Amino acid sequence: MKKKVVFILFLFALTFAISPKVNAQCAMCSINAEQGVKNGNTQAEGLNTGVIYLLSIPYLMALVVGVIWYKKYRKKNVQLNMKSEPINLN
Repeated sequence: MKKKVVFILFLFALTFAISPKVNAQCAMCSINAEQGVKNGNTQAEGLNTGVIYLLSIPYLMALVVGVIWYKKYRKKNVQLNMKSEPINLN
């Protein structure tokens, strides 16, 4: 078990240690954003806001699904515990 955890942590660290430099935008988007900033436009700010929006939606959806799953799982466990506990009338 300990070796498995160490191996997973090693792979995780290795993933970030040797990541290549990549461009996050296509060539046209990069040129438009750079030229817009040089000319005083605020289109690059809108582009960045759009990227953040697109990035956050999957995480929010996963959070909602996780919360719903947790609540259903917890409710099911509470019901099972109530059925398995004997009632004392002393």
